Amino acid sequence: MLVLVAPGQGAQTPGFLTPWLDLPGAADRVAAWSDAIGLDLAHFGTQADADAIRDTAVAQPLLVAAGLLSASALGATAPGAVAGHSVGEITAAVLAGVLDETAALKLVRKRGLAMAEAAAVTRTGMSALLGGDPEVTIPHLEKLGLTPANVNGAGQIVAAGTLEELAALEADKPEGVRRVVALKVAGAFHTRHMAPAVDVLAQAATELSPADPTVTYVSNKDGQAVATGAEVVSRLVGQVANPVRWDLCMETFKELGVTALVEVCPGGTLTGLAKRALPGVKTLALKTPDDLEAARELIAEHASA
Repeated sequence: MLVLVAPGQGAQTPGFLTPWLDLPGAADRVAAWSDAIGLDLAHFGTQADADAIRDTAVAQPLLVAAGLLSASALGATAPGAVAGHSVGEITAAVLAGVLDETAALKLVRKRGLAMAEAAAVTRTGMSALLGGDPEVTIPHLEKLGLTPANVNGAGQIVAAGTLEELAALEADKPEGVRRVVALKVAGAFHTRHMAPAVDVLAQAATELSPADPTVTYVSNKDGQAVATGAEVVSRLVGQVANPVRWDLCMETFKELGVTALVEVCPGGTLTGLAKRALPGVKTLALKTPDDLEAARELIAEHASA
C-alpha cells in the first residue's frame, strides 16, 4: 500500500521550483495559480533568496504549489492514503479530492498571511530537538514555557515559543537531547501565538465547498483517518494553533499496512523520518523531475498492494 505525503514549512530552498517549470504545461499552471492568489510563485520559486522564501506568507503557497505540481507530474496514481505535515495538509487535501487546486491555493495564501501577521506580534520561532525521550522532553519544554509544536517521531520534537524561551532551551537542553537546531521559519506555529490566524481561517472556510476524501486522509491532529470533507476543513482551521502529531500519523501508516511512502516536492524531511520510524517501508522523495521515473516504478509496485 502506498501513501503520498507532503512536507511542511522549512522544506523550501532557493531555486527549488526551477527544474519543475521545465515540464510541459507547468509554467502555465503556475502562472494561473499566481494570478489567482496575487503572488508570483515562479519568481519566488526560482529567483528569490532564502530570506525571501522564509517569509510565511510566501513559503506556504510556494510549498503547496510545488507539491501539487510534482504530484501531478507522477501521472495517474492510486495511493491508499495521503497526509501532509502542517501546511502540507492542504496539499494532501487536494490529493484526496477534498479541495480543488485553486481553492487550496487561495486558502493557503490566506493562511500564510494570517500566520505571518500573528507571528509579527511577538518575536517567536521554532527549534528541533534531536534525540531524547518524549516523556522527559515534553515536560521540560513546558517548564520553560515552550510548546511541543511538532511531535514528529523518530526521536524528533520541535519546540516553539518566544526567542527568549528558545534561548533558554539552548542553555538548558532536556536530558538525552543531542542537539537543538533552529528552524527556518518565522514564528511559533501550532501554538497559542497563532490563535488570531484561526479566526481568519474559520472565515475563509465558509467560502469552501469541500468534497469527501476519495482516499484515506490521515490528520495531523491525532493521526486518525478523516471521513468527511467538512471535518478535513475544520481540522485545517484549528491546526494552525494546535500541535502537529506526525508520530501518530506514522503509527496509522503502520496500522494501514503501508509498504511505500512517496514525498512530493520539496521532499526529504518526511522520508527521513519514515526511514527511522517505519523500518521496511520503501521511501522516495521528489526533489527534482529526475526522481519521477523511480517514483513511478515504486508507485506501480505498491499502489495496488
